[in-house]
Amino acid sequence: MGSGPTRPDTHSVDDRLVRRLVAGRFPRWADLPLVRFPSGGTVNAMYRLGDDMVVRLPLIEGGAGDVPTERVWLPRLSSRLPVAIPEVLGEGEPAEGYPWPWSVYRWLPGRIPEAGALAEPVPLARDLAGFVAAMREVALPGAPVAHRGGPLSTLDAETRDALGRLRDLPGERVDCDALTAVWEDALRAPAWDGPPVWLHADLMPGNLLVDGGRLSAVIDFGCTGVGDPACDLFPAWNLLPPEGRAVFREALGVDDATWRRGRGRTLSQAVIALPHYWRTNPAMAGNARHVIRAVLAEVDRWRPVPGQSAARSLDGPRDNPA
Repeated sequence: MGSGPTRPDTHSVDDRLVRRLVAGRFPRWADLPLVRFPSGGTVNAMYRLGDDMVVRLPLIEGGAGDVPTERVWLPRLSSRLPVAIPEVLGEGEPAEGYPWPWSVYRWLPGRIPEAGALAEPVPLARDLAGFVAAMREVALPGAPVAHRGGPLSTLDAETRDALGRLRDLPGERVDCDALTAVWEDALRAPAWDGPPVWLHADLMPGNLLVDGGRLSAVIDFGCTGVGDPACDLFPAWNLLPPEGRAVFREALGVDDATWRRGRGRTLSQAVIALPHYWRTNPAMAGNARHVIRAVLAEVDRWRPVPGQSAARSLDGPRDNPA
């Protein structure tokens, strides 16, 4: 993702610094137009360089580790995937007081899709399923472990803490009891017992590009690696409407356990993001609200009743979406 509102641990990046970095490392590009590209992300700053390039610089130390990951794996993945992915054209290094590696990529045209305003949701769902399926079929040795690719239980403490903060968030009407039931249902789902598969591992709307309503590119592979296939089901709830979600699931042949884990992972990311970004990043907070509504619309509002097991799966449709 690109550059949104700043965080306390953000390194300052401005036009003059980026121009000095480009001129020092790539003199042949020094005179090209350079314009900051607006984005809702908080990990990287992006600058359009000329007509067909983009400079991407980490804003926080955590994002700096993504740079070598992309340099190694993007060239190996590109020919194996059905849509365009970033191409590294130049490798920048720390200089001018900027502490981390950075890269110049080929510019990929398209626009970021908006949940609730998709021109072609069902064809887009098929495109997304095709991309996820192609990632799963990758067989490259030496793969890293995907960020968020491990057991769902590793997210439990942070998710429950965020659910607690959501209860006290001013102006937010969130059924935290229902969300907790969905989360606990995901934790009860059988763990993935197959071999780890290749994942993008961060399929947020901001990392997708569409053209004419169809998927044209997927960007930001800093989290990529192998892990639980449930990790790449994010678009089912953070982007697609119910009819697209059903097509996405069917095209991938997702079993119930993987679907429940995927729903839990997507919900976890949303409930952590909403209290974190609700004042500072409208785009991320808005998508978190969308995920919460989508998840609650998909499942029954769980309430224990006499004689009913509290461990039942939350797979039925809700009559009254939140």
